[in-house]
Amino acid sequence: MTVAPIPAQPFSFDTEFDATGNVVRASAWQPVKRAYSPAEVEALVADARSEGRAQALAELDSRRAQAIADLSAALAASLPRLGGVIETYREQTAELALATGRALASTALERMPHAALQAALEELGREIDASPRLVVAMAGLDEAARSEIEALCASTGYAGAVRFRDEPGLATAAFELEWADGRAAFDAAEAYARLEAAVARALAADRTEPSASSEGMNS
Repeated sequence: MTVAPIPAQPFSFDTEFDATGNVVRASAWQPVKRAYSPAEVEALVADARSEGRAQALAELDSRRAQAIADLSAALAASLPRLGGVIETYREQTAELALATGRALASTALERMPHAALQAALEELGREIDASPRLVVAMAGLDEAARSEIEALCASTGYAGAVRFRDEPGLATAAFELEWADGRAAFDAAEAYARLEAAVARALAADRTEPSASSEGMNS
């Protein structure tokens, strides 16, 4: 049994010299340093700290960027639901405001049933001044109420005759005014209904406006 000979490899030197003894190629080998001076130790520690700080800052920036990306994605995903919550909140707020206003106004009209009539007389002052007669129709027109209404008419500058027509079917503080050239009426329930309808239209317009604007941007 024969064994194939292993090819010989020539010995190579890290440092090469020419025929005259000059170094042609210097060796890259350096001995492992086993001892360091205090100054070298401090320099190595400072380099390690600087490298560690740079790595920590890089990791912090990476985590911050990822957190911002995650937050943006979460916000984008929650926008439709958030829009619905805001819309529900607005509707509930409007309903609460209307209910509160209606309760306060009802209490005020019960305590001062002629306050709305006084406001109407002041608003219509110029229109009814030239009329020789003003007819006031209300419910519960007793003697005291008629005297109070006549005083209100006088305080607004109306000098004509005031006539009364008792209307038991009218609600508290509701009234009808008639003069030579016109007519006016007030009913709290109708006023509340008109106000609620106006608020509903405003809310509906707010709901459709964003979609209309987005369609305009997409087109």
